[in-house]
Amino acid sequence: MQLIERNYRVRGGEIDLILRAPDGTLVFVEVRARSHDGFGGAAGSIGARKRARIILAARHYLARLPEEPACRFDVVTLDAGRLQWLPGAFAAEG
Repeated sequence: MQLIERNYRVRGGEIDLILRAPDGTLVFVEVRARSHDGFGGAAGSIGARKRARIILAARHYLARLPEEPACRFDVVTLDAGRLQWLPGAFAAEG
């Protein structure tokens, strides 16, 4: 994948990475790390409020583009040294 943006911030939201997949899909990535996997681990730390902030930033980014490409929301977790990439981890509602 090609890196498009890193730490994209807008008022009320942030996206850790914006990537373009080989098929042209825009991938918004949230990266989370935890030293241990208790309490749901890194993936479990992405609640509804955090997802809403990521979606808000993604909508802002997409509004700048002349044409909206296919997109998805991925999560990359690092729990106690174990890396996991979760493609399509959540969807934008509405």
